Amino acid sequence: MPSKIRNSLLWIFDAFEREPGFVRRAMFGCDAAYVDGLLYLVAADREAPFNGLLVCTSREQHAALVEQLPALRVHPVLGKWLYVPQADPAFEATAEALTSLVRARDPRIGVEPKPRKRGKSGRANSVLPE
Repeated sequence: MPSKIRNSLLWIFDAFEREPGFVRRAMFGCDAAYVDGLLYLVAADREAPFNGLLVCTSREQHAALVEQLPALRVHPVLGKWLYVPQADPAFEATAEALTSLVRARDPRIGVEPKPRKRGKSGRANSVLPE
């Protein structure tokens, strides 16, 4: 049985442990943080460009968030979301700032998750590349 590799970025979600509405779920080989039913952040510890923290938001919020947190950039695959690569010198500070925004329920962050489609096997189908 293959061993499961632990995501080295899960420390980011420690800030949510005392939040009553926090749920962590696996998503496309990454880990996603949901608070009060909204999808806020995805910690991706894989190959670029899925190696960093993805910020679940709408395009309308990009400019304001990038102005506040300049390390953020548009994700090269999921252009509707912002991203800070793990290699960025400001990664930790940006991750901490983002968790503070999530805990404050900043309306610029968080998206309604789309219902998962079930395949023939009964498992949810992925829409992101593995």
